[in-house]
Amino acid sequence: MKQGQQEGMTRRDFARMSATAGFAIAAGRAFSADINSDTLKVGLIGCGGRGTGAAVNMFEGDNNVVLTAMADVFEDKVKGSLNSIKNHDNPKVSGACAVDEDHCFAGLDAYKQLIATDVDIVIHGALPYCRPQHVEAAIDAGKHVFTEKPVAVDPDGIRRFIAASQKAKKKKLSLVAGTQRRHQKEYIETIKRIHDGDIGEVLAMRAYWCGGLPFARERKPEWSDLENCIRNWYGFCWMAGDNIVEQHVHNIDVCNWVMGGPPKSVFLASGGRTWKPDDPKYGDIYDHFSCDFEYEGGAHMSSFSRHWHHSADGVFEDIVGTKGRSNGKRIGKWRAERGINPYVQEHIDLVKSVRGEGPYYNEGERVAASTMTAIMGRMAAYTGQRYTYKKALEISLNLVPEDLSFDKEYPLGPVPSPGA
Repeated sequence: MKQGQQEGMTRRDFARMSATAGFAIAAGRAFSADINSDTLKVGLIGCGGRGTGAAVNMFEGDNNVVLTAMADVFEDKVKGSLNSIKNHDNPKVSGACAVDEDHCFAGLDAYKQLIATDVDIVIHGALPYCRPQHVEAAIDAGKHVFTEKPVAVDPDGIRRFIAASQKAKKKKLSLVAGTQRRHQKEYIETIKRIHDGDIGEVLAMRAYWCGGLPFARERKPEWSDLENCIRNWYGFCWMAGDNIVEQHVHNIDVCNWVMGGPPKSVFLASGGRTWKPDDPKYGDIYDHFSCDFEYEGGAHMSSFSRHWHHSADGVFEDIVGTKGRSNGKRIGKWRAERGINPYVQEHIDLVKSVRGEGPYYNEGERVAASTMTAIMGRMAAYTGQRYTYKKALEISLNLVPEDLSFDKEYPLGPVPSPGA
């Protein structure tokens, strides 16, 4: 059987079938979930590792939240995620699984089917390219949302996401993003001290995401262009945004947090493809970036991100002020007290916001600004040009094809070269 198909069916048949009905799998409600009037129902869109992990984290943090619907482009992803959750070794997680077979959806429009169910909260763990569209649809339907980062791959997507976030605010819908450092006790306490003047005026910052290679999958003969892009999504700029957007956004977000907003411009930027060979499985993205961002008031942030094999790793931030410096978790000899797992805490905060038991959270515009900062850096490195934040945000640029189909060709583009 082809991945993403049922036996004896063409891709077109499968897409047509999955657009109108959920597929049948052995998912019945043979679990311990106790659904009552206070129980919040959760739907998971995007059943890969991060989406499944986000669902697990939500159930680790709350005893009265249950999973009732799942959706992904591919059937095997839904099956794998469901099996992982219902057989989890933490009874809080396995006990929160209450997914009926008619609430499991596959196909490019599966997210619409899930949103049409009675879920209260949507966890969006699908790929960055579709995040603005999916989150917009969830908010239009009156759902609270947890969305992973980054929230778009281009300026058009950022503007669409911001509009959806503003709509959520008007509807009093909670929206929490997967920039988990914003919910991490060590970062919260440290940055409060920075804002209170403990290191004086911020002069400069450094932000790093330097690590090894992410996954890169060999294309299978039966995969169409679109399936290859989705299965090997990290290698395509239009799918993931390149590594500065997909991963380094975390560190950029911390620096924006320190400064109270995004930089006014990216002064200089460069990047390229040094380690990754000219192999289609590595897609069309760079493997390193360096950017010099300038904030209002003159402070600069030096940003470095890379994926190199067997290289020195480092993921951190360094903030230098007139009276001291901080690495985001400590200032001088002072160290912040460690809190609970921030991947769990962000879901605790979301659920409390939904229930009205804590502060109201809508992090949409904030995470959009940090994502746009990373996109601006990528644009500057790709083109060799300087961009202001305002100019970059207003540019009409949409990397995502308007019509997605397993029957269409999506050829691999060249690796960007400044000036070309």
